[in-house]
Amino acid sequence: MSEPIKNRYDFVILFDVENGNPNGDPDSGNMPRVDPETGYGLVTDVCLKRKIRNYVETAKEDAEGYRIYIKDQVPLQRSDAEALSYLGVDKDLKAAKKDDPTLDVKIRDFMCHNFYDIRTFGAVMTTFVKGALNCGQVRGPVQLSFARSVDPILPQEITITRVAITTEADAEKKGTEMGRKYIVPYGLYRAEGYVSANLARKVTGFSEEDLQLLWQAILNMFENDHSAARGKMAVRELIVFKHDSELGNAPAYKLFDAVHVDHAAGVTVPRKYSDYVVTVDQQLPAGVTCERLS
Repeated sequence: MSEPIKNRYDFVILFDVENGNPNGDPDSGNMPRVDPETGYGLVTDVCLKRKIRNYVETAKEDAEGYRIYIKDQVPLQRSDAEALSYLGVDKDLKAAKKDDPTLDVKIRDFMCHNFYDIRTFGAVMTTFVKGALNCGQVRGPVQLSFARSVDPILPQEITITRVAITTEADAEKKGTEMGRKYIVPYGLYRAEGYVSANLARKVTGFSEEDLQLLWQAILNMFENDHSAARGKMAVRELIVFKHDSELGNAPAYKLFDAVHVDHAAGVTVPRKYSDYVVTVDQQLPAGVTCERLS
């Protein structure tokens, strides 16, 4: 793999949803997640990471160094076993650790080299944690916040019907069945993220090629994930702040505060992206540059 990145990055993602449910809450009947005190919509970081993983898996198709660890219907122990097999370690991890004090680092490096999402987001690898190996918890250089809507949202419960009846007994009594789905008529969401060059160098080896793939995955994370439940979703803009040093030249919050999302003139109830105006302050802290991707 290439050398780790040498610059810290902070970034802002703006994405919207139209007549869809961006992230349902299973504890609330799959209703769109909402902050009950303010009415602002929420999308979890886990949801966004899933979209990024799915894009990388689709784009790279398990190419060497770009496999996905957190994957649908693939037990984590199956991937963990590959590292143990490669290093010739049997099931007694504690004994193997005594024989080879550097085993932690070897396993961590193998997993980071082969799995893009571990190299990016880190992972908790339960097999190794239970074996008392420190490599079981890898802290990744890329972290995402929850996304929050720019304006409060008002989820709507839509009643639907279907003509296909589930059982023969019900078919004798009725001609349709009722159902429901939740939608957000329109919502613009904002998520913020961080890329640590220090962790990339010390822990996972996250490289410049990995970074460019991350930007590509973020911009396209909804393009291969369309469904009737999620409606029309799209990443509208990715605003990237690049520091000219490994540890950064300014606090992240100052850079995030430089991004302003306001209503366009005369708009009171936004229903499309053009109802907003997105601006970034021209005067940024010394040593920080901004690039807007869309």
